[in-house]
Amino acid sequence: MPTPALRPACAALAAAVSLALTLTACGGTTKRSVADDDAGARHSHAKADPGAPTKKGLTVAFLPKQVNNPYFTVADQGGERALRQLGSSYKEVGPNSATDTSGQVSYVNTLTQQQVDGIAVSAQDPGALCTALKQAMKNGIKVVTYDSDTNTGCRDVFVSQASAEALGRSQVQLLGKQLGYKGEIAILSAAQTATNQNTWIGFMKDELKKPRYKDMKLVTTAYGNDDAQQSFQQTQGLLQEHPGLAGIISPTTVGIKAAAQYLSGSKYKGKVRLTGLGTPDDMRRYVKNGTVDAFELWDPAKLGALAAHAAVALSSGRITGQRGETFTAGSLGTFTIGDKGVVDLGAPTVFDRGNIDRYRF
Repeated sequence: MPTPALRPACAALAAAVSLALTLTACGGTTKRSVADDDAGARHSHAKADPGAPTKKGLTVAFLPKQVNNPYFTVADQGGERALRQLGSSYKEVGPNSATDTSGQVSYVNTLTQQQVDGIAVSAQDPGALCTALKQAMKNGIKVVTYDSDTNTGCRDVFVSQASAEALGRSQVQLLGKQLGYKGEIAILSAAQTATNQNTWIGFMKDELKKPRYKDMKLVTTAYGNDDAQQSFQQTQGLLQEHPGLAGIISPTTVGIKAAAQYLSGSKYKGKVRLTGLGTPDDMRRYVKNGTVDAFELWDPAKLGALAAHAAVALSSGRITGQRGETFTAGSLGTFTIGDKGVVDLGAPTVFDRGNIDRYRF
């Protein structure tokens, strides 16, 4: 959402795939405590029973990075529909700001007191939620991260939008093709602590080291904090500070929409290329008016649904979060848990003028 994705992505895009990087924590997390969280043994030592009946009547709470964010609204509605089909209950709580880490911690503590059965959270910070989430797990609550991960020892399973590496590299590949692999580029991200954003950016930088990108130069990374106005202003600032800028990658649905809005009404329309992670409904007008050639994303509703299925499978004892375990997620199919408890939703979809009208989300 991404920080929106999704809907305006990422976000979103969210609350990453093995996206447990060491970032600057907002909640007093130290490098030592982050390392301890990653190194800690996975909390569950129970043995999975794939044939166990699916429990009904559970309560699973969704805690996105930011409520009323279009991306997370779509994702969490997908989770709600899945839970209803599974015979369980859904609730959503969360902060109004995508950078209110202390607010996310407070919500985890409240959900623990309420004794919900599962929490699906898109983490604003990889380490800041760990103490609260570990306490929730000690109380028997199953913890699933989706969209944006915590450190691996602080949850049972991470439901990733796609391979973090694939998402990071593919955005550079999209922009490279549009620019003929030449020119200065910038990244417009969400918050500096967003786990998923930073993981993707790491792979973007690695992709840019390849020989084909020798004439492309990353000049800076700006942060719009998944706020439309800030992202709009950051786009304006990027073009003022770097008049030779040829392209922008924004791996967040809020950021890419705001950047497209600015470019669409400026002299840079059609000259500065923009790609990243966005929703078709947000980006349709900018694709059709020539501001954006192509961008990508996954279906956030499916991401939320998969998180819901994972939470219920954990609560039912069908999985424990260990590598190699499998579970069925309704019409989405069967999924296998990978390294560090990561489950990938699947490959992202590239949207352009030729296919964007086929998608409505």
